[in-house]
Amino acid sequence: MSADLKVGLIGLGVMGRNHARVLNNLPGIDLVAVHDTAGDPTKAVKAKILLESISKFIPKNLDYCVVAVPTIYHEDVALEIIDMGAHVLIEKPVAHSVSSAIKIQAALVNAHLVGAVGQIERYNPALAKARELIAQGLLGNIYEVFTRRQGWHPTRIADVGVVKDLATHDIDLTAWITQRKYEKVAAFTGHHSGKEHEDIVSITAMMQGGVVTNHIIDWLSPNKIRETRILGEKGCLIADTLNVKLAFYPNDLYDADTFCGVVDGDITYYKLDKKEPLISEHEAFRDFILGESNNVATVESGIEVLKVCEAVLKSAKTGNSADLVS
Repeated sequence: MSADLKVGLIGLGVMGRNHARVLNNLPGIDLVAVHDTAGDPTKAVKAKILLESISKFIPKNLDYCVVAVPTIYHEDVALEIIDMGAHVLIEKPVAHSVSSAIKIQAALVNAHLVGAVGQIERYNPALAKARELIAQGLLGNIYEVFTRRQGWHPTRIADVGVVKDLATHDIDLTAWITQRKYEKVAAFTGHHSGKEHEDIVSITAMMQGGVVTNHIIDWLSPNKIRETRILGEKGCLIADTLNVKLAFYPNDLYDADTFCGVVDGDITYYKLDKKEPLISEHEAFRDFILGESNNVATVESGIEVLKVCEAVLKSAKTGNSADLVS
């Protein structure tokens, strides 16, 4: 690597501060410009790189910029950065709507730049290993993906509900692990915390090839759960992404011609490298810009996730299932 990439960061909320911490210690990266309308009360970055406006980023000649502002501002901020000639890494969801995300993607194409979405679960060691094992044929044909993402409400999030905030993780990781698209969704939502947006959702969906998925997601549970179960003809992989654990439960009685039942065999627990996912995410985007890999969640994939989210909200509103057209 001939020279460090010059990087900017917009937003110093909880996630923005995590980005700053990682960027300050990532080889090949030089964090040179940061902006937040509220300043930096927690002193997350050096005062000399904290700038009073995004326009002050222009003389810095950034290679890329991280967008970690509230979702409703993603489009405006991303377009301003793209207009400066910098690549963008945008926190999930890529935008507040499909139409907004499409504008970001069009701007990137027109400027000959690249973008990615901060779908951090792709870099969770448990899910990355699960995807590798599935690609190797461990499960055979996949039947179902079931996820639970439950916990307390993050008061900092007020511009979107649990669907576009948390469900984006599960929708993306399910499509990524199975390499299939969603075809039809049915969903129910609830509003229990006095907020404008939904705080609980139950999603059932059909994917390409007949794979069934179920996602249970809420901001109401007193305990935090992050679980993904992938069921196939040869057994089940269970990933605890909160504690970075992965186990395989084989179906010892499976027979392709005479299916006769299911019994646990010897359970396999995988030893995982518990590298912080956010570090892996930034390394992947750095290498993507340098043309060394393409292990990122592209803006195009972010648009697909938003299409599913909007279908989920439509189903919950109308009481009918919603089809997705590619």
